[in-house]
Amino acid sequence: MEPSPTFDLGRFNPASPELRANPYPIYHLLRQAMPVCPTPVGAWLVSRYADGESILADKRFATIDLNRLGQAGQLPETPSLAAARAAMGRTMLFMDPPRHGRIRSLVSKAFSPRMVESLRPRIRQIAEDLLNTLEEENEADLIRDFAYPLPVIVIAEMLGVPPEDRALFRRWTIDLARLIDFVQSTEAVDRAMKAMEETAEYLHTLAWERRQNPQDDLLSALIAAEERGDRLTEDEMLANVVLLLGAGHETTANLIGNGMLALMKHRDQMERLRREPHLLPGAIEECLRYDSPVQATGRRALENVAIAGIEIPRDSHVIILIGACNRDPDRFPDPDRFDITRDRNEHLAFGGGIHYCLGANLARAEAQIAVDSLAHRFPKLDLACDAIEYRDMFNLRGLKALPVRLA
Repeated sequence: MEPSPTFDLGRFNPASPELRANPYPIYHLLRQAMPVCPTPVGAWLVSRYADGESILADKRFATIDLNRLGQAGQLPETPSLAAARAAMGRTMLFMDPPRHGRIRSLVSKAFSPRMVESLRPRIRQIAEDLLNTLEEENEADLIRDFAYPLPVIVIAEMLGVPPEDRALFRRWTIDLARLIDFVQSTEAVDRAMKAMEETAEYLHTLAWERRQNPQDDLLSALIAAEERGDRLTEDEMLANVVLLLGAGHETTANLIGNGMLALMKHRDQMERLRREPHLLPGAIEECLRYDSPVQATGRRALENVAIAGIEIPRDSHVIILIGACNRDPDRFPDPDRFDITRDRNEHLAFGGGIHYCLGANLARAEAQIAVDSLAHRFPKLDLACDAIEYRDMFNLRGLKALPVRLA
């Protein structure tokens, strides 16, 4: 089956500056022309909300085959690529039941609604401390000065990482994020694996210290679970902590950055949020829908499956374009309008099914506190540049910088 002549599949190039700058017009064309679209590398693109939601909950689909990692970009086989496959295979993100369930159940306790609510005062204090350092400044880069440090401080404190080591984690997470992006190169995989090795070595040392002297932190809790015989090996523990650091920190920073950009571009929505703070939870949901920090996720068909009347062959990969699903007019009326009062905003920004984002509660709390703190501390907050540049990644959508005027 060939793509419809009304859509040039060549325009869907995850490495292109056009797609990174604004993928949504291209998504609309793709959805209209062929909502279930084959690609030259054998994967299928899915761009409608109903189809994406269905696949995420469908037990006939499993996680992607990591043996194909790098094939879409035709990367040569290297020791780093093989090591990346092995390391990612130890994370719950790329596990299927029953392995997925046992690891997720151990880690999820730290991210329950009750635990996240108990963290809110500390998250608020961290946000205020970061903004205090900007109080005397006229301009700032919200990515560098706020959106990035906030979630890394939170997760570092949860793990029990000393304050003087937080800068290491920020550097590592930037490189680690490459492993779950579509835009890959041999050099990027090499950097990611170097970062993973350094992170794992650091955490191994920290874990040894926690075995001798347990603390009230997430790492101590995971060690205790391992020692009770819950079958969480140290390799699995370290791999999943690295996942929490890399994917969790990067996506939350992008949520804050993308959300603040949308609010500053829609002044009426920003002003309404200041007047009506009860709208804050809904505003964050709209930020998640409108410019999703994660643009796509993959699944593999365990059998032949019909999607929208098109048969997806067994063992084929399906790429669910979350950003496209969240702008589907059949699910969200006037989907390109940014509206913090939008009803029934059940977006797919956190995925769905058994792999629904483990850190969703924490990300929401951090984003709510971040946006609320910025909006009220700096009532004249505004963009300080004409053009915004996105990072050279497709799947993890975020800004290189967000220059703003504070007063």
